Amino acid sequence: MKIAQIAPLAESVPPKLYGGTERIVSYLTEALVHQGHEVTLFASGDSQTSAELVPITPAALRLTPGIVDTIPYHMMMLDAVRQRADEFDALHFHIDLLHLPMIQDFIGRTVTTLHGRLDLPDLPPFYRCFGDHCLVSISDHQRQPMPPVNWGATIYHGLPADLLTPSLGENEGYLAFLGRISPEKRPDRAIRIAARAGMELRIAAKIDAVDRAYWEEEIAPLVKLYPNIRFIGEINEREKADFLGGASALLFPIDWPEPFGLVMIEAMACGTPVIAFRCGSVPEVIEDGRSGFIVDSEDEAVEAVKQIRHLERKMVRGVFDARFTADRMAADYAALYHRLPGARTDAAWLRRRRGEESELQIVA
Repeated sequence: MKIAQIAPLAESVPPKLYGGTERIVSYLTEALVHQGHEVTLFASGDSQTSAELVPITPAALRLTPGIVDTIPYHMMMLDAVRQRADEFDALHFHIDLLHLPMIQDFIGRTVTTLHGRLDLPDLPPFYRCFGDHCLVSISDHQRQPMPPVNWGATIYHGLPADLLTPSLGENEGYLAFLGRISPEKRPDRAIRIAARAGMELRIAAKIDAVDRAYWEEEIAPLVKLYPNIRFIGEINEREKADFLGGASALLFPIDWPEPFGLVMIEAMACGTPVIAFRCGSVPEVIEDGRSGFIVDSEDEAVEAVKQIRHLERKMVRGVFDARFTADRMAADYAALYHRLPGARTDAAWLRRRRGEESELQIVA
């Protein structure tokens, strides 16, 4: 199939640092190309891909000085997509909702993956208005706040099988926290759990401007209070394997309806078990007692830390291989593209449109 992938412009594809959606767009795009599809990626100009890249901006907007409003740039991207829409058998959007009013002419060939939380009060009326668009959830739990809409599938995220090498031997004996410093991620819980368990906690996390006060007022004092806490800051993809692979466990003490939680399967790919609070997608991603432990309190989390030695890292990696590879994700999406009511799976369609088929018949 000839497939368009339309990515957010905040980060490059893949992102240089933090950026879960753009990372998934990259993994999906590369896996689809590897599986023989012809893929065009609409993204920032500093993206790296084996697909055809349509650069909308010179670089990712988050890293470009002077960018105040990202919407005009996404409108430019949507116009570029509209001009080329007839070329594609399926068009896959990863930009939430901006495009929905603009794609009615080719709605039967479109898929929109919703990557964020859906429990915000302004979203139900919007999606009720555009209820005929094919939507993909990244967990079943993510769907709960939504009105009746046209769900195409739930498709879990996946990583390239060789992206993170599993660490199956001895680890360095610390607990890991990876992600963002924000109230819903609950780094304060991670700090208290590690302190009570008597283990070192290493925190690799970005601090967005909106969360700067939370860091300074709530988390930084805890980091200074406990001598077993080490704040590393934001890390890149190359550093992630060593960081997660060296940990005895990943702490995922969230306090919000997590749509998926990419860091959980990144840890699993390293053979590192996950201790996660029962929120959002966690029960769908973690197999309790196999790839980690699901807990409901800090007391249970402290107890789970004592039990992680009983989980074989080879088994944790096995759960990842069975459920969360990029090849599986791409195959699931390709199957959905084929089911779209307006999908063009006949490669001769575009040749006929261009008049190439009649030329081939004359030559024959």
